[in-house]
Amino acid sequence: MNLSRALPVIRSLNVNLYSMMRRFLVLLALTLTVCGARAQGPPFQTDDPVPVDLHHYEFYVFGAADGTPVEIDSVGPAFEFNWGAIPRVQLHAILPWGVVAPRNNPAYLPGGTGPTEFGLTDMEVGAKIAFIKESKHVPQIGTFTMFELPTGNSDKGLGVGKVWYKVPLWLQKNVGKWTFDGGGGYTFNSQTGFRNFPYTGWLVKKELSERLELGAEVFAHGAEGSASAQSKASTMIDVGGYYHFKHHPGQQFLFAYGHSIAGQTETYAYVGLYWTWGQGKDNKDAAPKASEPLFPAHFANTSF
Repeated sequence: MNLSRALPVIRSLNVNLYSMMRRFLVLLALTLTVCGARAQGPPFQTDDPVPVDLHHYEFYVFGAADGTPVEIDSVGPAFEFNWGAIPRVQLHAILPWGVVAPRNNPAYLPGGTGPTEFGLTDMEVGAKIAFIKESKHVPQIGTFTMFELPTGNSDKGLGVGKVWYKVPLWLQKNVGKWTFDGGGGYTFNSQTGFRNFPYTGWLVKKELSERLELGAEVFAHGAEGSASAQSKASTMIDVGGYYHFKHHPGQQFLFAYGHSIAGQTETYAYVGLYWTWGQGKDNKDAAPKASEPLFPAHFANTSF
């Protein structure tokens, strides 16, 4: 990939990527207060244009799987961290371990062959930027550009072996207890055996109670290349939701499952735990009660 196209965008935000990554690791160890912000994006494949509030943070521990007749790719344990670094901008990182399990199906030779492997896979970093804020008649609009870094062993199929990236445009509109997300983008991957391809997702969610939200999405992507498990285009329907832990509004259990309805046979699954916390005037409810434990001690005190 030619990074020269992306560097001007990063420079325009006056953000030094390497400095920010070091600060990510430091911030994971900080003790901060819990806030009540709601998780977005995961467990679904469709994302949204809503960055984390300024001086607020999100942390996920999750596992996910995507399987086709070519190969089953699963991730877990994986750790995601999101940081509201500056107003209307969220910085993002995922450190994943995973399993690559080729089906060794003769119909897909030379792809999908080899032994099952486990190890560190490609790390993901990115930035979510809100361009237009939601109003009565206009949805929120933004992007969530992501770079996949070649930290996995590509010889074992645990990574691509080159930097590749995704450039989407997402929209969101809230109507009462309903939330509508949608949009799409393009993936750029110049590695041998892979190809550039488009993707799109449309999601509807509803808050059923203070502790439960459910949603469903239609997600589609183009063929990703002969070296990918997703060697052909596929359209999926996924269902899932969020369970909010009692007495801990900043903690949630996330889940989703889906299957293809057109194109290549594909199955998607996600399960994870989510925490959010932070300080600042963006969230008037950010300060916890005196009896509420602080991060990270509250990780051990989750209750239903």
